[in-house]
Amino acid sequence: MKRVATATPPAQPVNGTSEHQSLSKYIRARFDECSRSQKDVAQYIVDHLDEAAFQTAEELARRANTSSSTVVRFSQALGFEGFPELQAAAREEYRRVHAAAPASASQAAAASSAPLFSLDQNEFESSLTADYLNVEETARKVSRSSVEALVEAIVGAEKVLVAGTDQMAFFASYLRHLLMLLDLRVDVVASPSQEALSRLGRIDAGTLVIGLSAGRPHPLVVRAMKLARHRKAHTAAITDATLSEVAKLAQIKLYYSSNSPSYVRSHAALLSLIQALAYGVYAQDTAQYDDRIKAFRLK
Repeated sequence: MKRVATATPPAQPVNGTSEHQSLSKYIRARFDECSRSQKDVAQYIVDHLDEAAFQTAEELARRANTSSSTVVRFSQALGFEGFPELQAAAREEYRRVHAAAPASASQAAAASSAPLFSLDQNEFESSLTADYLNVEETARKVSRSSVEALVEAIVGAEKVLVAGTDQMAFFASYLRHLLMLLDLRVDVVASPSQEALSRLGRIDAGTLVIGLSAGRPHPLVVRAMKLARHRKAHTAAITDATLSEVAKLAQIKLYYSSNSPSYVRSHAALLSLIQALAYGVYAQDTAQYDDRIKAFRLK
């Protein structure tokens, strides 16, 4: 990425006036110029602006799975003197967004209710609070049209292939389990084994490929999505990064929030999404599925 001369995101005309472009939009506009490690930082800042605004470069680097020196170089590549100047731009955008957002009735009610825990939260309570907020944020931002499109794609597919590796392998397997309870044909690609690669080789126009990713997607998942597009298969992405390569390759996109004070990302919202999707599929024809579900005695 070439370094620009300005130390702040450039001004752009809006409705005949000139005002500073937000940091998020500026990063999105220059995302393709970034190196691979810088893209990790860019993705994390865009999707976790509040954390970028108030964390140290070391903390941000850890959450973006990179080094603090990469965070500093990324800041400089954008034209800032260093990370403190980029962080100042993040704080400015954070304050502007939250000042402009109207309080809904539910938000007002939430503000008047007691918090989950006291202000002096311990690590356990902080983690539970983050999970709670992630589920709430995901529910607020998820697109109903995208959810309905994915449910219809699952129901209408001849077969479903779920691609997810490492920590995503569990969720790929769980989604497969839930859909197979409804007697749907589902396969999982969770590792570059010969068997998994043979499943990729069977992708055709009647297949729905769902790619799961957290942060930087695994090359195997990207490969599955590219192969699906090449073979005219339907594609969907469930990811916590709006700039994810997997999302760019997908026709249907669902995003979830994964903020966490812990050393790992929070996947509470992802689990909720997967269970809600399965229930959406079930609700398409409850009469067809009821006898089968009762036989399993799941509740």
